[in-house]
Amino acid sequence: MVTATISERMAARSVALSVDSSLGTKLLPGVLSIIAGSVDVISFLGLGGLFAAHITGNLVVLAAHVVTGRAASLAPILSVPVFIAVLGLTRLVAAALEKTGRRPLQPLLALQLALLVSLLTVWGAAGYALDPAAPTGVVAGMLGVAAMAVQNALVRLLVGAPATAVMTTDVTTFMMDIGAILFRRDPSEIAHARTRARRTWPAIVGFTVGCSFGAILEATIGPWSLALPIGFALLALALGFSVNDRI
Repeated sequence: MVTATISERMAARSVALSVDSSLGTKLLPGVLSIIAGSVDVISFLGLGGLFAAHITGNLVVLAAHVVTGRAASLAPILSVPVFIAVLGLTRLVAAALEKTGRRPLQPLLALQLALLVSLLTVWGAAGYALDPAAPTGVVAGMLGVAAMAVQNALVRLLVGAPATAVMTTDVTTFMMDIGAILFRRDPSEIAHARTRARRTWPAIVGFTVGCSFGAILEATIGPWSLALPIGFALLALALGFSVNDRI
């Protein structure tokens, strides 16, 4: 029993990948946050108020429609189960890859890129006249939700990485760490807070930048604004190749 437990812990350590393990993994959370921010605002503006990355927002909108008696569109209703289902499938894929001795980071980054390209293909084919409530609009929305679910899952593979799509958590963590740096006296606690703050602020800045430029581009070129997150998804995949894919 003890031997098995030790073996399991050693295996877990060998699979775990620190966000500080390479320059690529250090940059990855900021790049992923730009993707999440831009996809979220583009889907919100162009797909009838759907939050592709912010599932909490879809729950709020859905609850408001139900309570007030207003008809709710299909996309927010489907977004939560689709998000959950894709998270589960992503975890299964990751576990299968780990069993073969491969790290799942690169394949999951490639999957996110493929889903974003599929979103642009579907939405771009429909053009500016896309009805968010039509079947094509719902499919487009679910492709965005699926891409963000994959991102949320793959971030969990990086030990010490901040959330890339949940800024409430990141802002809270960052401000608490700033408070610890300013007012705590324990050197180890201050050092830990500095490290975590250093990891968190790029995600906050990245999400803000993604939202800002995503909104500007969506208002200007509509669905083709998705070229922004797709471009950064390509960059994220390139950064992923800085990591040895063998466990």
